[in-house]
Amino acid sequence: MAEKKKTRQEVYTLLVQIGRKEGDGLPKGATGAALVIYASGIDEAEAVRETVAILKQADTAPLDVTGYGTLAEREEQGHDIADEERALMARALEENSVIVAQMEPFFDDQGYDGGGEH
Repeated sequence: MAEKKKTRQEVYTLLVQIGRKEGDGLPKGATGAALVIYASGIDEAEAVRETVAILKQADTAPLDVTGYGTLAEREEQGHDIADEERALMARALEENSVIVAQMEPFFDDQGYDGGGEH
């Protein structure tokens, strides 16, 4: 019998930097924003593709995506994951969806530099 392909959806934590675009809904004076997103997918690449497609449909301008892995991978890395985060991840998995958990607008020379701990 052939081995079954992995088809189970998982939820990935993504940090997405967006730029400005007309109709993006960001506050006046913002130069962009960082979004924490929980997205379901067969793998991280699919989660990223789906997230970027949805953000473009929502009239935003995705510039950069950083993946932080699945819940299990984040736990292995020692991340402290709040119950609220776990609930949103469970919802993303249940609904096979992309959930924006947090949005932090950037103003003036403040911005996402791609740095920080991973």
